[in-house]
Amino acid sequence: MDTLSDNLPVPGATVKIKNSSNGVATSVDGTFQLTYEGKAVLVVTAVGMTTSEVNLNGQKTVSVKLSYSSQGLNEVVVVGYGTQRRGEVTSAIATVKSENFTKGAVRDAAQLVQGKVAGLRITTPTGDPTGSTQINLRGLNSLTGTSEPLILIDGIPGTLNTVAPEDIEAIDVLKDGSAASIYGTRATGGVILITTRQNRSESRNSIEYSAYANVQSIVKKPEMLTADDYRRLIAEGVNYTDLGGNTNWLDEILQKPFSQNHNLTFFGGNSTTNYTGSINYRDWEGIFLKTGQERLTVRAGLNHSMFNDKLKTNLQIITRTTSSKQGGADGYAYRQAIIRNPTDNIYTADGRWQERDAYNYDNPLGRINEANNDNTFRETRMNGSLDYRPIKDLSLKMLVSRVQNNNLNGYSTTFQHVNTTKNNLNGTAGRSTYSNKENLLELTANYTKSINHHNFTLLGGYSWQDAVYEAFDVYNFDFPTDAYSWNQIEAGTALQRGLSTMNSEKSKWQLAGFFGRLTYNWNEKYLFMASIRREGSSKFGVDDQWGTFPGASVGWRISKESFMKNVTAITDLKLRGGYGETGTIASNPYASQSSYAFDFAEGAYINGKWVQGFVPTRNFNPYLRWEKKKEYNAGLDFGLLKNRITGSFDLYSRKVEDLLYNFRVPVPPFIYETMYINAGTMKNSGFEALINVRPVETKTITWNTSITYSTNKNMLENLSNDQFNVTAEFFDAGYTGEPIQQSTHRVKAGGAIGQFFVLKSVGVDENGKWLVESKDGSTIPIAESSADDRQYYGNGIPKHLAGWNNRFKIKSFDLEINVRGAFGHDVLNMQRMYYENPANEDYNALKTAYDPVYGRQLNNDLVYVSHYIEKADYVKIDNITLGYTLPAKLKGVKNARIYVSGLNLFTITKYKGLDPEAVSYNNDFTFAPGIENRDAYPTTRTFTAGVNVTF
Repeated sequence: MDTLSDNLPVPGATVKIKNSSNGVATSVDGTFQLTYEGKAVLVVTAVGMTTSEVNLNGQKTVSVKLSYSSQGLNEVVVVGYGTQRRGEVTSAIATVKSENFTKGAVRDAAQLVQGKVAGLRITTPTGDPTGSTQINLRGLNSLTGTSEPLILIDGIPGTLNTVAPEDIEAIDVLKDGSAASIYGTRATGGVILITTRQNRSESRNSIEYSAYANVQSIVKKPEMLTADDYRRLIAEGVNYTDLGGNTNWLDEILQKPFSQNHNLTFFGGNSTTNYTGSINYRDWEGIFLKTGQERLTVRAGLNHSMFNDKLKTNLQIITRTTSSKQGGADGYAYRQAIIRNPTDNIYTADGRWQERDAYNYDNPLGRINEANNDNTFRETRMNGSLDYRPIKDLSLKMLVSRVQNNNLNGYSTTFQHVNTTKNNLNGTAGRSTYSNKENLLELTANYTKSINHHNFTLLGGYSWQDAVYEAFDVYNFDFPTDAYSWNQIEAGTALQRGLSTMNSEKSKWQLAGFFGRLTYNWNEKYLFMASIRREGSSKFGVDDQWGTFPGASVGWRISKESFMKNVTAITDLKLRGGYGETGTIASNPYASQSSYAFDFAEGAYINGKWVQGFVPTRNFNPYLRWEKKKEYNAGLDFGLLKNRITGSFDLYSRKVEDLLYNFRVPVPPFIYETMYINAGTMKNSGFEALINVRPVETKTITWNTSITYSTNKNMLENLSNDQFNVTAEFFDAGYTGEPIQQSTHRVKAGGAIGQFFVLKSVGVDENGKWLVESKDGSTIPIAESSADDRQYYGNGIPKHLAGWNNRFKIKSFDLEINVRGAFGHDVLNMQRMYYENPANEDYNALKTAYDPVYGRQLNNDLVYVSHYIEKADYVKIDNITLGYTLPAKLKGVKNARIYVSGLNLFTITKYKGLDPEAVSYNNDFTFAPGIENRDAYPTTRTFTAGVNVTF
């Protein structure tokens, strides 16, 4: 027997006898074998295709032809607190199934969909094995809160690393306000719904094993002066020092990392009770010495149904342990390897680390090898649900979860570390820990009804969430021995001298919400959705703890109209529009409350004893509330030529009000000089496009290709609050570091976000000093410039993002090629700014440091000028994976595939730095995007070989 679609084999389709546990999956050539007796009904299902049923009555062979569902219109899409058929969705929701995930070695869940969702920017700015991807949806939406999406794992808040990428079945992205408003204050950055792999078929009894091994290399090394270059320059009169050695310091701190990953998944059970289990082990090494991370993730899920499927239960537990050992290999050690004199030696004559007296100038190998930095993170997630259906159309569900994690870190340096040899600390040690417990309860009722052509669902629910966070850390130095690292931290005599440090903290917050949603469609032609959430948070002022977040969207399936019947080229056409409001919550749970702290510097002598002062550190603000985003979205979904071409277009406009910002306020009447208040408005608009094409479909070759494109524009409208009578025209962001010590960006009311604010360089004078443009447009020496001469120059946020994803299948071979690009942005090349100027001859420099600038040799102190801000457009050949599915000849083996893969293979760019994508734009860099930091852990290129086997 075999399954066909357009006369092509369909591997992996589920074939079963109806109302039984008798079932199999089709092989790579679409064939299957199944035994039955008498009369029966054969049910065949496959992702993206319509279900087919065949009546059996003794046949020995049968061919089943499947057709593609209309644009996957019957495909189930996960939305907030439920699911919808793709054809009924009226909001901007993107779905990526496991078969379309990026193949090969990926860092976390985000890399599975990198370049596959329009408007979702995912980058990997570091090669650090302990690092993660950065993710942003539709631009920036907050001043001090997070712009990252809310991430839910099977409905439970989590992170991109909560489950192993191999354990994910689908990722749905709620992009616009109408889709995300059901999640209220947590959803301004969008919502990412991760669905783990489950045993959804009563006939699924299998074991799947996947494994890969990979090697990594640094993408690009900075081209620093070599020992030979030093000696040539010394002969030319440059004041370098020849120390007699010949050392490539960067090569000395690098290693050739070998990493591996193993994943084992179990499916079993029957229609009443079934289970899913998975074990994932990952051991990744870094390109720096003494860097790496081990991770073990175990997940178990159990489903059980009772009372003729009226009551369904689910229990799930996920445990995750991550261990990393860093030594002293961090960004600062990388900096030391770059600036180190290449004629210096690693060791002194007596075998110690060779150190020198220059400022911030340490032996990188000494820093790495004479430090220990171990970190262990443990998380346990337990959740369960009861789904009771008292009548056919009504579902009552209760979901409860408990997430508990803790982190333990230890750091120490030996007597041979520069902390002792140069700074006389005589050994240092620190220990820190934190724990977080988070509880969630959700009660929902979902009613579904169809009356003639009228179809509707009604959802109502209640949600409660609370969390308790605790942390403690201690630091000491001056030890009698370095043999114990941090394990006898009390032995350091700095404790007795009052020079050690100790800190502890505890915080708690609660969140409660009531929500509802109505969806309606008439004959799947006219579509409507409306939702509302009423939510309260303990993080806000006593007078503003509750907020309301509505959302609504409509859709018109134009292709269902009678006047479209003869338009055969258009298979499906849907116009949709929506509006929704979401919020951004304060990160500090006590931001609205006044606070005091003890401070030695503010103390006084009382009765011959110094008593610490008790001073205010935060003002009381009972009116503190969340930032509120209001978003409009218009979209078009289409399918052409029997869905050989499908896609969607979205146009959106956002406005974020009541921005949270820390203003300076007068003392008195306030007790502290700054105050966290709601002030300001931000605007955000953009366009997104997704086009999927099946250009080639023959018996031996198929080619699926998709293109994503997005553009986004951010602007700060104002930054003021009438209630507290405060206004700011701008704020500065970013920092160059020592010795320049300047901000890099300025965000001005009425202006775009992400703009560099810098002295514009226009030349070099005969003495090698910079010439810059003054505020009135004239050319002046840099020594005569002032802060008023700085101007806006370039922007670190790309105007355009694009992705091109291709999947080929040629008989038993499969090939995937993913390409991404970012355009219309600039990057501050900090390595050039610091190392392409030979001002400090104690430090090494780039080979280009002695090249003419504006036709002259540069002879200027280190400064921040526009010369180092570069156009950074790029196209990355991001991933290429070649796989081969073995013939189904091994007994007991249902499917086996081997593959090789390359990640971050090649970058086409005119940018002179190491990697135009190696920039941070989250957290401290949210408003200072586009900086390639001189201390960044370099990005890597990965080559992988792997295997997938199903038994």
